[in-house]
Amino acid sequence: MNLANLTIGTYYPGNSFIHRLDGRIKIICVLLFSLTLFLVSSFYAFIFIALFFVFVFYLSDLTLSWLFKAIRPVLYILILSFILQIFFSSGSPIGKGILLSRITLEGLNQGMLVVCRISLLVCFASIMTFTTTSVAMADSFELLLSPLAIIRFPSHEIAMVMTIALRYIPELLVQAQKIIKAQKARGADFESKNIFLRAKSLLPIVIPLFVIAYQRADELGMAMEARGYRGGEGRTRYKESVLKTKDIASLVSVVLICGLALFIK
Repeated sequence: MNLANLTIGTYYPGNSFIHRLDGRIKIICVLLFSLTLFLVSSFYAFIFIALFFVFVFYLSDLTLSWLFKAIRPVLYILILSFILQIFFSSGSPIGKGILLSRITLEGLNQGMLVVCRISLLVCFASIMTFTTTSVAMADSFELLLSPLAIIRFPSHEIAMVMTIALRYIPELLVQAQKIIKAQKARGADFESKNIFLRAKSLLPIVIPLFVIAYQRADELGMAMEARGYRGGEGRTRYKESVLKTKDIASLVSVVLICGLALFIK
């Protein structure tokens, strides 16, 4: 797997309708869809939500290749979840024999539901991350958590940590890919079928990557200190987030979609 091609923390530049939505609205909408996906248990509801996702995907001006990149990292999780459901769920077997007698109709149904839930959840979350910069994402989380300041909740510090994490995840993945290529050039075997040898071969990757991450953190800390960073107190923003009519209309639409999905049987 080419780690540099992973889409974690990646922003797809654009000027689509979804790109222009307020980050707070996108976060709330994803949370609403996440809750709805775990509450519904009807394939008709999943089809209804999937059709709405197609509409959102069209408004985002993204390419299908980016969506495939988002699904690819969780593909093994989807397959494993489906297999566990069909073989370990109680119910009526679909046939006779060693294999068919272990597969149940209820397991197939639950397996498909789990796959639909995870797939749609990843798709909606990917739309949010692809159309929102890491800085806008962190600012949106900070604004959403700001009411908790009355109980001294460190919303700004959490948002800052999130920004730094999202910013450096792609860079660390690229560094990990470079280390893997360097170790392969030195004869390291990452394709061995022996799980213990493969685990042992990861050690020359983890240690240099940890050193690089520590160096980046030290350099970042020194840069922030040199620039007089003192936390969120008195901090201003270059662009103030103001909710517009399209943001409110989008949130109302998502609430209605989720409400209809819950009533579909």
